[in-house]
Amino acid sequence: MKKIQISAALATFNEEKNVADCINSLKSFADEIIVVDGSSSDKTRELAQKLGAKVFKTTNKQMFHINKNMAIDKTAGPWIFLIDADERVSSALAREIKDKVKSSPNENGFWVNRRNWFIGKFLEKGGAYPDSVIRLFKKGKGRLPQISVHEQVKIDGKVGRLKNDILHLADPDFARYLMRADRYTAQTAREIANLNPGFGLGTILKYTVFKPIYTFILIYFRHLGFKDGFPGFVWAFFSGAHHFYAYIKYWEIAGKSTKK
Repeated sequence: MKKIQISAALATFNEEKNVADCINSLKSFADEIIVVDGSSSDKTRELAQKLGAKVFKTTNKQMFHINKNMAIDKTAGPWIFLIDADERVSSALAREIKDKVKSSPNENGFWVNRRNWFIGKFLEKGGAYPDSVIRLFKKGKGRLPQISVHEQVKIDGKVGRLKNDILHLADPDFARYLMRADRYTAQTAREIANLNPGFGLGTILKYTVFKPIYTFILIYFRHLGFKDGFPGFVWAFFSGAHHFYAYIKYWEIAGKSTKK
């Protein structure tokens, strides 16, 4: 039986459109593939099992990183590559991962740049690239804090960087982007609720005017988002609008709590 050197880990929920391509991109370097599925209602688990992944069913947590940590815990290899179902590992990155692990590096984890697909192209500017994430790390040296949806894996020890990119295909069309935006603004609204900033005029202007405008200017001008053409403008505009929508959802959350 082949010794496991690299384990790939992912958490899924209703990812039947993505999971097969994701797993196939892992097969060239991963000795085992662990999938923790949050009780998908589609064929995610069935497809993953057919492709040879070890699949574990659990509940779909509000904090999705709980299931990612479950997948990390179930790996057997000394090295773990954490991935999302809407990401793909290129052949160049797969070779680099294998070579890096064989070299017995001193680092306990590695940053990897992501290329984000949005409205028909991979974005190059506007803070969308390089979208660095920690994905390769030693067993027992990396874990998600389970605090924020945008958090990074926390590494105990030195962190290096890989040269090749992950391809992030989260938004094959704009409808998918809006669906994900709805989920992320809901998460941000809960984070605002924990801060409980209130509903004074200054707070309202902060979240509905100043933060959206500042974010747009930062992404579109300072980070050169305009160089990505119309997709860059849309990226910057909706990144700013995130704060506006999140505050409205916070208002709803607070309103519901006062009615109880």
